[in-house]
Parts: sequence; structure tokens; C-alpha cells
Amino acid sequence: MTAPRIIFAGTPDFALASLTALVESGRVPIAVLTQPDRPAGRGKKLTASPVKQYAERQGIPVLQPASLRDANVAAELDALRPELMIVAAYGLILPQSVLDIPVHGCLNVHASILPRWRGAAPIQAAILAGDARTGVSLMAMTAGLDCGPVFHIEEIEIGVNETAGELHERLAALGGATLIAHLDDILAGTLVATAQDEAHTSYARKIEKQDAAIDWSLPAADLARRVRAYNPFPGSFFFADEMRIKVWRATAVDGSADPGTVLQSDRDGVVVASGSGALRLDELQLPGKRRATAQEFAGQMDISGQRLD
Repeated sequence: MTAPRIIFAGTPDFALASLTALVESGRVPIAVLTQPDRPAGRGKKLTASPVKQYAERQGIPVLQPASLRDANVAAELDALRPELMIVAAYGLILPQSVLDIPVHGCLNVHASILPRWRGAAPIQAAILAGDARTGVSLMAMTAGLDCGPVFHIEEIEIGVNETAGELHERLAALGGATLIAHLDDILAGTLVATAQDEAHTSYARKIEKQDAAIDWSLPAADLARRVRAYNPFPGSFFFADEMRIKVWRATAVDGSADPGTVLQSDRDGVVVASGSGALRLDELQLPGKRRATAQEFAGQMDISGQRLD
């Protein structure tokens, strides 16, 4: 059987897992869309996305328009005569003029159990909300935000101590496997998409760096979820002695005092009172230093007795 003419649109590592799965299954895209190269690292050197780097190694043509609203870009895509466009964490809005180009429309690999957590940060949102489960949805794209009918949902449990980075890796792999498992049925029309229940929608907005500032007035259980959700980006943090200290892992424990009071800071750990209970800081990082266990941190800095803002 002739491989379908697929355009793949994606940018970060999450998308790379789906692109790799396509190539390894013999369904090599005729072209890849990815965002323009961005400055990265301390030197702010222009860096290609993971999807672009992989596509170029595979000899797949790469297109990097700044926007898809340009009529010339739409014409270029139309000339490729795609049967399907597969989108995973692309980062640019697809206007109706582009959605209409592929014969079988556009298929999105989305990291949530739709209609829960539409939007930019579904993985972090699921952890922040304390969801027990999440998953990957294969969705037929429409002009609205993640509101198209869904072909298939594959669910997994969220680990009790799982970080967003760890969950991201599992969902990326699940996305690629789910895509390959159901792609032929979608193209053949034997797998029918079901409309989402609009009464149960929720929105996961884009994560900003300031979101990760620790608010000690919140319950410890909430703070522990936030630490997990913001690991690895942007990294939860607090200030002590005018230094920005990052917290990479933390656990809710018993304890009582004014929120922000450092109850313990020694070789046995760092514990800070919160709005309800206390937060044990298990892995921290001083500016310019590597990540450290609480025991290592106690040897680097003494914050015992302080009241953290």
C-alpha cells in the first residue's frame, strides 16, 4: 500500500516523538512544518527545533513560516497535495484556509483527556489540579482551540511524585504509539470522531515564569503539586538573603507555624511552614550551583529560623 501524503507540523520534543514514530513506521512525511529557529542558551545562538534537526537528518523538506496566515504559505502547502496534516505541539495557529487543504483534514496529537485541559499547558495543568489520570487525544482539528471531535483517547495514571518533565516523556511516547496504532483507521474512515462534551471543558493557559514563585500561604499539598508541575520549567523558587533559590522536589509534611517560617534547616532536611501543614524541600538549587539534596543545601546555606516572603 502506498504511504499517505502527510505533512507533519510540530516543534519541541513532544512533537518529535510522533514524527519519529511516523518515520519508523514507514510513513515518512512529504514535508515538515516547524517554528523558525530561536535564540537559545547563554549565547542566544539561533537554534533549530528538535523536530527540524531530526527532519533534516532524515532528508525531509522543512518549512518554517513565521505565520500560516500568509496566502503564499497556504499556496505552497496546497501545492504539496497532502492527504493529511498531523499536528503535535506546533505552536502556531492553523487558519481555516490551511485546515481545509488536506483531503482528510488535520489531526492533532494532544496531551490531555479532552475536553479536559484544552490549551497550551495540559501536562502542568493536570498535575496542578491533582488529576489522577491524563492521556493523549487524537483530535480532528477545527478553527477553535482544541475543540474538534476526538477519534481516540489513550489514558494513563499520573504518578504520585511524578514531575511534569517525567510525565511529558511518557505522554510523548504514548502520543507516537497511539498515532501509529490508529492512523490507518482514521485515513480509511473506519474510526469515527466523537464531538467533545462542552459542559466539561477546562483550559490550561500558558505557564509564565512568575507562576512558579512559591506562595507560602497556600496548603503544603498544593505547593508540592506546584513544585512537580513546574519541574523542569520554569522551576519553583523562593527568595532568601536576596537570593533566588529553586526547588525541584518537595513533599507535604506535618508542621505548624506562620506561613514561610523555616521550621528546620539542617543535615536532616529543610522544612518550611505553609498555610496548612509544611513543605519539606528535598532538592534545591542556589544560583550558579548544581541541584543539591536538602542535606547538601544545608552545608551551602543556613536559612534556619528565617521567615520567607
